[in-house]
Amino acid sequence: MSDAVTLRRAGAGQLVLLLAGSCLSVLGAVLIAPVLPQMTDHFAGVAGSEILVPIVLTIPALVIGLAAPFAGFVVDAIDRKRLLIAAMIGYAICGTAPLYLDSLPAIIGSRVLVGLCEAAIMTCCTTLIADYWSGRQRSRYLGLQTLLASVSATVFLGLGGAIGGSGWRAPFWLYTVALLLAVPMALLIWQPARAAEPVTGPRKLPPLPWRTLRTPCLVTLGGGIVFYALIVELSFVLDEAGVESTGTIGALSALMSLATAIAAGSFAKLSAKTPRQLLPIAFGLAAAGFLILSATSSVPVITIGAVVAGAGTGLLLPTLLTWAVNNLGFEERGRGTGLWTSALFIGEFLSPVLINGLSAATGGLRPAIGILGVATAILAAATLTIVPRSAPALNITSD
Repeated sequence: MSDAVTLRRAGAGQLVLLLAGSCLSVLGAVLIAPVLPQMTDHFAGVAGSEILVPIVLTIPALVIGLAAPFAGFVVDAIDRKRLLIAAMIGYAICGTAPLYLDSLPAIIGSRVLVGLCEAAIMTCCTTLIADYWSGRQRSRYLGLQTLLASVSATVFLGLGGAIGGSGWRAPFWLYTVALLLAVPMALLIWQPARAAEPVTGPRKLPPLPWRTLRTPCLVTLGGGIVFYALIVELSFVLDEAGVESTGTIGALSALMSLATAIAAGSFAKLSAKTPRQLLPIAFGLAAAGFLILSATSSVPVITIGAVVAGAGTGLLLPTLLTWAVNNLGFEERGRGTGLWTSALFIGEFLSPVLINGLSAATGGLRPAIGILGVATAILAAATLTIVPRSAPALNITSD
């Protein structure tokens, strides 16, 4: 880096910790999904429980979307490391609160706080990866970050289901993993300092390059909708097609996740390309997958569609993230990363809302996914126009 100074060189230890921290927002998003029916039964006597219980799962993603820009401001104005450690501790405390809370509104309140902590953790981890590494290494590790997030979703769903056999509260114990990560983070992660200026407190920040960030964030909003669509809806599509075995649904979902992981893993080799070259391919694959899936009730064809869409979303996320981050200097990076994270998670929150609305309007889930496929194809074509020709290769950084 040319605009930040560090006396140490980041290595495997820092990378493992930052990647592990990045997976905590995924844990918060999917871990308790398998126990929602148990929670619904437990709180059956609470007015509106059929609406409130699903909010326990989804509210952290909305809070991340709303809070990440503010976390980004703190990251740039004050400190990356201190905010990260505080958020990890808060995540563990708030995440385990449902172990002893008996009020459904109180549990929802604790989940709001979890979302605040996740916003800080995601922003800090992504910003520090971009701080510690540059060029091809940065592209590789940002791609690895999205790969692990995709794979961990499948792992955490399985863990939540297995542990949930002991009761709906049991999965919340896994939030204590943040404490296990906070200790080595405190020892191994450091705050990069600007050249010739020690970090002593809040500083006056340069303005964000809004014109540069605007397009990546707007495209990412659509990307969040596309990315999250089949993560939420594939099991329902398979159920409509007559697949009743949870093991089969889990295996087919894992196959889609594998395609996502392989595509994300290939990003480092493709990072010499520009976002104008990769985004039409990523959105195009996702669109093709949605359209294939929507066209038939045949389980093998649905599986092919899910795999194609998974490959598209696996390439999509690291392309969007690297495009946004590479345009930012050290003192802009936290705020820019926060805005990008906000756009992604608002898109993810809107995804099931949009698909459910389309399902109600069209009379079925597969027609709704077909409409999403058409919209995604239009977005794929639009990226050829809205992504500037001047956008540099994704392995070229501003540092």
